[in-house]
Amino acid sequence: MPRIRFIESSGAEHSVEAEAGSNLMVIATSALIPGIVADCGGNCSCATCHVYIDDAFLDSLSEKSSMEGDMLECAFDPQPNSRLACQVTVGEDVDNMVIRIPERQF
Repeated sequence: MPRIRFIESSGAEHSVEAEAGSNLMVIATSALIPGIVADCGGNCSCATCHVYIDDAFLDSLSEKSSMEGDMLECAFDPQPNSRLACQVTVGEDVDNMVIRIPERQF
């Protein structure tokens, strides 16, 4: 099982074992990670699961869909490494992936 490190904007870290095939939003909310609101429940219709993916892992993930890109335009402080956690599926190849959570979600 890959390990994911979620880092809050305060610097607090949470290390979680993730089941490959799950998305980051489910992993974060199941582990009660603060800062992942997930209002839409993973339907890519809000930006309340916005996260920053560590650059070292960006190439390991699927590309952003145009729908995800549109939703990220509504996110707080989007960056080139911004993703919606509900749209990122975890594979075995992302062990020790670092996910940073924005200061706020909207």
